Amino acid sequence: MDNIVKVSMADLKMTTPPMKLRTMGLGSCVGIVVYDEKTNDCGMAHIMLPTSKLCKPENLNRAKYADTAIHDLLLNLKKKGAQLSSLKAKIAGGAQMFAYSNSSESMRIGPRNIEAVKEELKINRIPIVSEDVGGKNGRTIEFNSMTFKLEIRTINQEMKVI
Repeated sequence: MDNIVKVSMADLKMTTPPMKLRTMGLGSCVGIVVYDEKTNDCGMAHIMLPTSKLCKPENLNRAKYADTAIHDLLLNLKKKGAQLSSLKAKIAGGAQMFAYSNSSESMRIGPRNIEAVKEELKINRIPIVSEDVGGKNGRTIEFNSMTFKLEIRTINQEMKVI
């Protein structure tokens, strides 16, 4: 297991082959992988919330939010030599983990995270080539930087590869 880079909650990491990126505990959080097949550079973020706009700048963990985490992923990939026009993304997570009696917008964290990630990728013209989002179950994801495959282990379901 020496070839696995672990991405914690509200974290982002970069790697190159033969390393794999893994994050666990994706409930309402969204795991995003952005990669360049030409340079083999890739990065993963474990996003907890849609926007950093309500956070005080001095307390800001940029990897925690869709807007800042995706910005930083793209910046890091560009620094490593990836071409922004070559980047692709895969996303997973964003489950609605709990049922609420009212459908308050603030309680829709999973769906709001999915929407925010998709919007940031759209703004940056990064295509989502595959996704496994929504539902009610948590996930663990592992991205293979050599094959560009994303393994998704969802509670009570068979493993998927996208």
